Amino acid sequence: VAICSRDLLLDAAELCRYTSLAREIYDKCQIEDTGVISKTSLSGAEKDPYTEWAFDYFFTEEGAVLNPPAVLPIAYEIASSMLPLAERKRDPFNCTSLAHSPLIPGKNLCLPLKAPMSVLLDKLQECSQHELSLRLINTSLGSVVQHIAGNIMDVDLATKLYNQETVQDAIGFLAAVMHDSESEIKDNVMALLHKIFNSRHIDQNLAVGYCSLLPPKMFSECLWDMINKTWQNFSKVLSVAFVGAQLAGCYDDVEEKQKFEELMVDAEWGKELGKLGISFQHVFRTPSVRKKELLRTLVQNPHVKTDLILKFCRSFQLDTDAALQLYIEALLQNASTSHIEEESVEDTEKLPPASVVARATEIIPLLRSTNDLVINLIAMLYKLDPYDYETIESLLMIIVKAGGETANIPLNKALVILEHLKSYKRSSAPGEPEEQYAFKRAVPLSPAAQARLPFHLIFFKASQYFWKIITPELNEESFSKIFSISKIMKVPLDTLYMCAANHLFQERLKPKLLEQTRSGSLLVVDKETAEIFNAIQSYLLCIVNLERSAALAHTITRELQPGPIKVEALKFCVLLAEKWLTHKDVQEESREKARMFLQKIQVEYRKRATETVLMVHKLNSEEHWKLTGKPARLVLLLYQHSSIPERLQNLAGNHYPDIHAAAKEITKINDLDMRKIWDTLLEKWLCSNEAPADRTSEMIEKTEDEAFKRLVYVLQLQPTDKAFRILYECATSTTSPIGENQLTFAHRSRALKCLIYMADSSTVELLFRKPIEKVRIFLKALIYLSEFEILNIPYTYESFHKAPKEGVIRGLWKNHSHDPKAVKLVTELCLEYQVWDAQLWNCVLQKLLDFNMIDYLRKVLVAITGIHSLWQIPNFSRAWQNVILAPFHSAAYPPSPSVLEACCASFKALLQCPVLGHLDVTGIAKKYLELQLLALSLGCLWLIPQLEKRDQQIESFLASHRPQKILQQIQEHMGHCELACFASEIRYLVLEYAIKDKNFVATEYLPYLKLQEIGADRLKGLVKYLADDNRLDDAAALIKEYHKEAGNPVSDQSSSDVVKVVNMFYFFSIIIPHRFESPIGNKWGHLTLDFLRHIVNVLP
Repeated sequence: VAICSRDLLLDAAELCRYTSLAREIYDKCQIEDTGVISKTSLSGAEKDPYTEWAFDYFFTEEGAVLNPPAVLPIAYEIASSMLPLAERKRDPFNCTSLAHSPLIPGKNLCLPLKAPMSVLLDKLQECSQHELSLRLINTSLGSVVQHIAGNIMDVDLATKLYNQETVQDAIGFLAAVMHDSESEIKDNVMALLHKIFNSRHIDQNLAVGYCSLLPPKMFSECLWDMINKTWQNFSKVLSVAFVGAQLAGCYDDVEEKQKFEELMVDAEWGKELGKLGISFQHVFRTPSVRKKELLRTLVQNPHVKTDLILKFCRSFQLDTDAALQLYIEALLQNASTSHIEEESVEDTEKLPPASVVARATEIIPLLRSTNDLVINLIAMLYKLDPYDYETIESLLMIIVKAGGETANIPLNKALVILEHLKSYKRSSAPGEPEEQYAFKRAVPLSPAAQARLPFHLIFFKASQYFWKIITPELNEESFSKIFSISKIMKVPLDTLYMCAANHLFQERLKPKLLEQTRSGSLLVVDKETAEIFNAIQSYLLCIVNLERSAALAHTITRELQPGPIKVEALKFCVLLAEKWLTHKDVQEESREKARMFLQKIQVEYRKRATETVLMVHKLNSEEHWKLTGKPARLVLLLYQHSSIPERLQNLAGNHYPDIHAAAKEITKINDLDMRKIWDTLLEKWLCSNEAPADRTSEMIEKTEDEAFKRLVYVLQLQPTDKAFRILYECATSTTSPIGENQLTFAHRSRALKCLIYMADSSTVELLFRKPIEKVRIFLKALIYLSEFEILNIPYTYESFHKAPKEGVIRGLWKNHSHDPKAVKLVTELCLEYQVWDAQLWNCVLQKLLDFNMIDYLRKVLVAITGIHSLWQIPNFSRAWQNVILAPFHSAAYPPSPSVLEACCASFKALLQCPVLGHLDVTGIAKKYLELQLLALSLGCLWLIPQLEKRDQQIESFLASHRPQKILQQIQEHMGHCELACFASEIRYLVLEYAIKDKNFVATEYLPYLKLQEIGADRLKGLVKYLADDNRLDDAAALIKEYHKEAGNPVSDQSSSDVVKVVNMFYFFSIIIPHRFESPIGNKWGHLTLDFLRHIVNVLP
């Protein structure tokens, strides 16, 4: 801001114009540290309010940076030319600026501008500063025009004021300047228009202003040329068309304006649809009818809304009904998932069914008529993927919204079916009908078919395909859902139940039972099998036609393998038959058929159930199998099973069949009275009157023992109080409490024996009211009395109790010594009442030998071993010899397991014999040798009383046989606890011989040696012997094995170190026994290995 006089005001304004232009040129120059504050750095009050409060975009030209030395002097030179210095004193209101200066004849004041103007324009255009160039031209041209036109407003008057030549020169100069300026203005305007329309934000108002500087024809050609070159850039085309429409309106060119406006509409849609990813190029600048081609693409875009489609139709005068119908169909196709490639599925935003229906509901009121829509949608329904429930449901709901109730489709029923199908997950693979359906449509089977059922085949073609599709799906979990579907479809429910039962049997139960048959576990019904069977039963019970239900149940039962499931199936058939027979609506003919079926199925059920009980309890022998039709005899036969006597001997055994459980089940199945069977069994084994004649004592004893065991087992059926009371009454009475038979001493002794076996002592004492010891004495008396009873010797309990026992024994011997039973009774009485008469015992032993009662004789000899007075009788040694040699009479090589067991028992008896000196031990050893029982043979030789003979025989024996084999047989045949001590002696004997004979190989011998049993002292001697013989490896092997068996393994050391350390250990264990423990196995005490080695080396 400057303060000047009014005379200088015009010059000052002119000066401001050109200095302002110079300042703008300076702003486009390179920035240097000149101390001048640039325009952009202004702040606060110095800011331009116009710039601050402008919200629209204004074009700012971008060009190359100007060089200040090259342009600023010229700019100021032009400013100086436009406002030269005054050469004289100024007159009032006189101006020195060119625009306000008068013409001077003979002198052209504008000529000084020409050269700097041309240079500066070239500089600005070189740097693409066309805006500055245009302003410079307009500003300077304005000053020149003002200068010349202001002085020559009237040519005649100007000629009078000046001369004609001056006026003509001025007019000529102005024309030349105007011509040059027009060309420059056109070039700069064209350059600026290209810059404006190519900028990111187009300043349309400025473009209109620049275009107004051009002639109408030129600006039109320029704009259409830009449009043709940039037809893909709809934003630019829109801006160019806007400028064209504005200028055409200014020039009143209606046709040109309409063209630009149509182009604006196309550009706007191209720009709008481009944002949605829809290409508008193929219909750009085409007639409106061609825009219909874009409708299908437009409606398929998920981002397109109804208002946009309507706007598009209005913009191009298209049919809105057709477009909206197409849009609804596109919505449904977009929601469908069938036959779409994975890539397109990823790129397409699938609308949820609810959104599809909601949009369609909004669209339908906009339609003038819905008939065409309904027809198209029904046609589309048949073409949809039958597994795409969501799309089908959406389409049906849209048909309902569109008023399609007149269609030949029960829409509500279809929607209900869809709801059930949507909540159901398929369990079987797609079948042949579905594959044929897809093949006819020439489409691949949808992946959704693995989890969904086909709607079209179920709903539209139920009569052909319903059961084919539904039957494979039937199981316990799916039945309720399929039942609901069947009910809605109004198919026969009896057929559904029959299909469900048959399918469940064929697909699940039958394969499972076949697998169990192959694995041998058919008799075990697991939880899953039971659940399947129960489901089949529940389906059969729901069938209204009882005849069909019973027939299907029987058909299924016949295919089952024998076992618990078949029995349950037959039982269920009986239930159905009874239900069929008793039903009130059954006709007489059908009732008779039901009666015959019931009789047949009951017989089959009882027989199969009995067979299954036998199989379950592993009692299905051929003998038992034959009696399945006679259950009472079968139960009696079961209690004669061979396992009953065995299980009382092996109480820990759990592999025996449960006879009680089997008998109870069989009696229950066949409606038998178990009490009668129980009485029969008690009478058979407790109170039997079967005479024991013509049987040996061993047979009688065996029969008695078996009857006792079976009786104990049978009594387990009854409550203990009742069983004990029956046994007590039998033991103390002469009449049977369960029958009319008279009780013998054998019956009574058997009953008392059972009572003592089953009841505890307190219970027995409570029953007899006397101590248990006296009850046992009473039992022995009954046993002896039963033996007398067998021999027909009449004794009562009182007479036997009072009679002298030795007299009884001698009388019995005198009259009955020819009877083995009597001989055995004499022996028992002698042992019981300690009668040790040598002559009597000599005769008894002779009779036992004569009757070949070897097993019993062995027990007797062991029992009288402690009676020294009997050792001298002649038959004592002879009896021992016979007992020991008994197994060899019928033995042959190789010995059978029973013979081998008998030989081991004989060797045990040999060890128990007190008169070895009277036996031929060498002969017994040869008998063992004949059977290749080397360990037992060597054991016999070791028992020879004569020391010299024993050593000679043992040395000869060991020299003739491999020690390893002897050691192996020791491990096999002498592993019993009774022979363990003796076995260690034999092992040491063999080991000592092998070491001294130099046949010892550690790897061959050590597996059979038990060095801990041999003992440390003996082992020390063997180790010393091996060490002295320089056999350190063998000695070390013995030491390591000994400590290994003791649980104290030796660490890895050389053989010499092990032997030396052990020798030193035994030395120190005598001198300083409390200093350390065994040095083997890392327990070195207070001495290190090196120190011990040093001690061993210095010891003499």
